[in-house]
Amino acid sequence: MQSLKSRGRARESAAVATAGDNDAHAGTLQRSIRQRLIDAIAAGVYPAGRRLPSSRKLARQLGVARNTVVIVYQQLVAEGHLIARERSGFYVNEEVAKRRLRVDRVGGPAAPQPVTEWDHRFRRRTRVSDTWRYPPDWQKFPFPFIEGRFDRSLFPVTEWREATRLALGLREIEQWSIDSGEADDPFLIEQIRTKVLPRRGITARPDEILITLGTRQALDLVTELFVDQTTPVAMEAPGNPAMHDLLAAQLAPIIYQPVDEDGIVVDSRLDTARLVYVTPSHQRPTAATLSVARRRALLDLATSRDFVILEDDFECETNYLDDAFPALRSMPGGERVLYVGALSRVLAPGLRLGFLVAAPEVVSEARRLRALVTRHPPLNNQRTAALFLSLGHYDTTVLRLGRIFRERLIALRDALNHYRPQSIAISPVRGGTTYWVRGPEGIDARDLARQAEARGVLIEPVGHYYTDSSGPTNVFRMGITGIPIEHIRDGVAALADVIREMSGGETLPAEERDQRWLGGVALRRKLSGATLLYKTVYGDPCTIELHEDGRMIGRAGYANEDRDSGRWWIEGDLWCRQWEEWAYGEVSRLRTRIDGDRIRWYRAEGPFVGRLVDSAVYVSPRKSNLDQQVT
Repeated sequence: MQSLKSRGRARESAAVATAGDNDAHAGTLQRSIRQRLIDAIAAGVYPAGRRLPSSRKLARQLGVARNTVVIVYQQLVAEGHLIARERSGFYVNEEVAKRRLRVDRVGGPAAPQPVTEWDHRFRRRTRVSDTWRYPPDWQKFPFPFIEGRFDRSLFPVTEWREATRLALGLREIEQWSIDSGEADDPFLIEQIRTKVLPRRGITARPDEILITLGTRQALDLVTELFVDQTTPVAMEAPGNPAMHDLLAAQLAPIIYQPVDEDGIVVDSRLDTARLVYVTPSHQRPTAATLSVARRRALLDLATSRDFVILEDDFECETNYLDDAFPALRSMPGGERVLYVGALSRVLAPGLRLGFLVAAPEVVSEARRLRALVTRHPPLNNQRTAALFLSLGHYDTTVLRLGRIFRERLIALRDALNHYRPQSIAISPVRGGTTYWVRGPEGIDARDLARQAEARGVLIEPVGHYYTDSSGPTNVFRMGITGIPIEHIRDGVAALADVIREMSGGETLPAEERDQRWLGGVALRRKLSGATLLYKTVYGDPCTIELHEDGRMIGRAGYANEDRDSGRWWIEGDLWCRQWEEWAYGEVSRLRTRIDGDRIRWYRAEGPFVGRLVDSAVYVSPRKSNLDQQVT
């Protein structure tokens, strides 16, 4: 009997023993203990009528002040969970326990129940693309280069708390707690109309705006309203897998329209479309921005061919490297555009608020369709978002995120330029939060992602953005929303090591190295006064002048807007260089060979000795001098 009582007491103690753990995450210590006690009562650890440990005993078990436990007990009594009996203690209220229906299994295990076959009852199966999945604990990885996940430092905690506190004021509660039927919060509608849409050049009336549960619901509403098996729909290729799945669910004929550095290609292949889906701000997934000329051409074609444009303004708030282009909805002919947007994506995981901007007739029909399933998004969330906007916090957050993302994206660009294997290339982008990276030929991006994950580096292969096997297998994406800037360089260095190990790269055979590499005397003769020409990893031209006195002058960009200076010298048979700012200002010591008009540098030390590092066009000192005289 004694042992049974001991085991019972141990079980009760265990139910609340972790109440004080992780206090910073659970809130106050009192709240944590209270939650654990309620859980223990609900689980039957403390059944109806059972006396709880005395406040002194429980405090001693938990290692907290007795007064903390007394306050918790008093709160639970006030709320009816416990009953206080004078000179006896605290007991579980039997009335609370009676409200729970319990199924007692008496007489051994229950008899097996017949299994219901469900497969043949489904009338429609939902097709979901085979997307690349990140580990659920991605934030624990040191180098998460993944798109759409945000590290905790980015969320505007203080500002959001203020908006939440104001939304819970009595006056605010009276407004958003009343059943409004299908209507959205007019305060949020007005804030989006006056604060968010003007940033994209869009003018809209209140009856042209519908609040949705994120952009996904807005896209779903549009496809439900406008698409069936007789509606040809054009979308970008590669493109958004979620949109592809929505169209496939409607059995729509899909026209896959190619994408280049200027966004979706506008040509006669769109003539038969009735709806064209585009992500013009930053094409998903390549991050290309639809040029103004293409925007005008698409709108003109929509008018002449009588189709509708669905504009998913993905990452519209991150055009921080250049002036933002106008939204299609804001341009002449924009009345044919259904505009889908959302508040900043850093708020999206918890808030899930998007919006649809369209003609009043479309919004009215979409509202009725929305009411069949969800009615409106929670009005308390809508009011909190409205207050967040009205207080100027949204503008402040967007500016702050723009600065942070710009710094991170440039850091990623510079790191790739410094550590890249020879064949990596990046298309230029106008802001955004990702780079579209091409690895060496023959490498499989999925295998690369798996091996990189083992080193703590998370990247995203892009095969799932293509609907067939036509996509490149060596391409992957790297994002900067989830990784602090101070980790970017080390992460790219680790990834570069994995790529070199997997790809092999160009390596001179050991027996040829001494014969093919230039010695110190030849290096000085060939490089003094020479000019080197190459493309940076992000596609800009770069010119490097090697002066005879050891000075090194570099100019990059189409307007030579990026400049740096440094020095070069010879150590034995190694060519050495050090920039003031480029390449992190570090010293590089490299083996060198020159074949005609091509100069190549190879590693001189470390685990990849003899491996090709970089190459450039070589302009001899004599030709460089002639060019300067002509100039």
